[in-house]
Amino acid sequence: MPRFDQFGPYLAPLLAAAVVGYLLGALPFGYLVGRAHGINIFEHGSHSPGATNVRRVLGKRAGQTVFVLDVLKGVVAAGWLRLWFGPSRPGHLLAVLGVVGLVCAMAGHSFSCFTRFRGGKGVATGAGAFLVLMPIVTIIGAVVWTLLVLSTGYVSLASLAAAVTLPVAGLALGVPGLYVIVAAVVAVFVLIRHRANIGRLLAGTEHKFRRKDPS
Repeated sequence: MPRFDQFGPYLAPLLAAAVVGYLLGALPFGYLVGRAHGINIFEHGSHSPGATNVRRVLGKRAGQTVFVLDVLKGVVAAGWLRLWFGPSRPGHLLAVLGVVGLVCAMAGHSFSCFTRFRGGKGVATGAGAFLVLMPIVTIIGAVVWTLLVLSTGYVSLASLAAAVTLPVAGLALGVPGLYVIVAAVVAVFVLIRHRANIGRLLAGTEHKFRRKDPS
């Protein structure tokens, strides 16, 4: 395990990963797409700027656009400094940079400084970041998500299951311990952010994903 003082010369890239990660995550694509359609997405549907609510309110194309952009936020946040430095930095530092970018991007998405610290649940942005850090595990999570959406129609249930799948699959496949720990922490964060959805799932009042969309 690297000592803390080993990171002294690398405080600048760590700070860059944090700041850029947060600002990328904070980009409110769901809100901006809603404004482009003449609405405030925070006042419609579930009041979330996430892709699921955007699709429900504005249609399939708008939802897909927000989903792709939110995933890309995570990809760039977790990968830009790793790509910049390449093999010229220690592997443990590159891992930490990726994790810092992931965590800060999810924080930015969920508590965006551009929308008065309101935001989505961070699932798509987190998935994009994890795709950079542990691609096989993330693909497994994506398969779980897809199967549950298709079989139950509940995006929230699928997101919860996928979040829990990541640390379990990561542990089973032997990915670096740091990634497993972060995946477990993110799973808890996702569970907390979905607490209202969990309540509706238990009450049988949760909205289902609409497969057929007029737009």
